[in-house]
Amino acid sequence: MDPLSEVLRSVRLTGGVFLESHFTAPWSVLAKLEAEDCQFMSTPPVQIIAYHFVVDGSLFVVVDDESPIRVRAGEVILLPRNDPHTLCSAPDLSSTSARALVQSNAAGGLPHIMHGGGGEPAHIICGYLASTELHNPLIASLPRMLTLDVQQGTSRDWVEASVRFAADELRKGRFATSSIMSRLSESLLVESVRKYAATLGDHEAGWLKGAADPQIGRTLALMHRDVHVPWTAEALAKEAALSRSAFVDRFTTLVGMPPIRYLTTWRLQTAKLSLSETRMTIAQLAHSVGYESEEAFSRAFKREFGLSPMRWRDSQTA
Repeated sequence: MDPLSEVLRSVRLTGGVFLESHFTAPWSVLAKLEAEDCQFMSTPPVQIIAYHFVVDGSLFVVVDDESPIRVRAGEVILLPRNDPHTLCSAPDLSSTSARALVQSNAAGGLPHIMHGGGGEPAHIICGYLASTELHNPLIASLPRMLTLDVQQGTSRDWVEASVRFAADELRKGRFATSSIMSRLSESLLVESVRKYAATLGDHEAGWLKGAADPQIGRTLALMHRDVHVPWTAEALAKEAALSRSAFVDRFTTLVGMPPIRYLTTWRLQTAKLSLSETRMTIAQLAHSVGYESEEAFSRAFKREFGLSPMRWRDSQTA
């Protein structure tokens, strides 16, 4: 697995599809995913990446006052911030709520929409990638819209085959398995992020810049996946096959902060989520994110968030 794919998997995103839509021009709908659209999430997500894959035809996507983006057959558009957006056959048409048009599928397949004025058709499959993490460095590093031509991606053959399989299952009134749809969603995201990362200038620093780097990307994945491990700059440098000084300099240049500072921030963000979602004791939680003592963890947590872990947990249930 390449470093970027490894890091993306480490940020714990779950994917699926939830809607099939057939439109005919003229048409325009307002859309925004909600937590209930993410059927395969055992815990309601707090961050969602919406995406639309155009099977046939073409459409425009508009977010607020940004310029409309045209998406053609074989292309996907992702909305990393899950912004409310307009899907339409042409800009400036009067819009209808997409949710009001959704119909259940009596044959057991996906819910669907059939809407429009009878003109040029467009067929799309709508999906999501979702996270239960309040702080997700991937989502924070992406623009409001990303597009990808599936036929040009490095996973082109697998993605195209999966989309064809999903579309065929949908036509037969069957729902493709969640594992296949989750992997498809992840592959679309990986390819889109890879394309976007390639456009970043050398002067730009950030999580995604580091994730795309073969050496720094590996260490980011390790920190995310094994947050409890007592990582040191020396140990991470060894994993990156760099000297300690070269590793620290490269990490800081690409990510925008030193590696141990990044690790501390990630540990505390992970702990913050666990405080609200589990009943682990403070001591158990401290050890789960790599702290040797409850006292050291509590001091670091209060320094970062202004409250002790226990007081922060109490504030969430008040």
